[in-house]
Amino acid sequence: MAEGNVLDRVLKDIGDVQSRLFDHRPFVQGETKFILREFEEKRKEREVQQMFEMLEMVTEIKETQIEKAVKLGDMHLCNLTGHFEVALRMCNNIVEREDSDKKKQYLEQRREQRKKEWIAFVDDIQNKNIAVNQTFANKEEEVKNYYNKLEEAMHISPVHSDHST
Repeated sequence: MAEGNVLDRVLKDIGDVQSRLFDHRPFVQGETKFILREFEEKRKEREVQQMFEMLEMVTEIKETQIEKAVKLGDMHLCNLTGHFEVALRMCNNIVEREDSDKKKQYLEQRREQRKKEWIAFVDDIQNKNIAVNQTFANKEEEVKNYYNKLEEAMHISPVHSDHST
């Protein structure tokens, strides 16, 4: 019997633990009462009153202001469209001028670069021409010296060869 009694208490304790862990009704009921009291007692339908005021404002705007806005739009949109078209054309002209200026600047840079390249090319050709002329003069001098030494070695003098003929 004592075992049954202990077992009943354990089962009852397990049931209490389970209801505390998994039964959230008391907490939810407390929160629900708090929210109801907050909205019904403290705010006293302020939100409802504000919503009615907004509805009145929206209705007034719908009935009066929208029609005015449409009329004003019809009246001024054509003029505004014209101004926008003029502004757009002016912007396009500015862009075209900038593009033209950029092209001119690019072409001028390319001309300057080609001019520098041409000057460098001409200088290089002149330096090579001078080097070829110098090499030719050196070789000519070497050949003259070679033939002079050869004539001396053969004991032929240019004076003797002219008299013998």
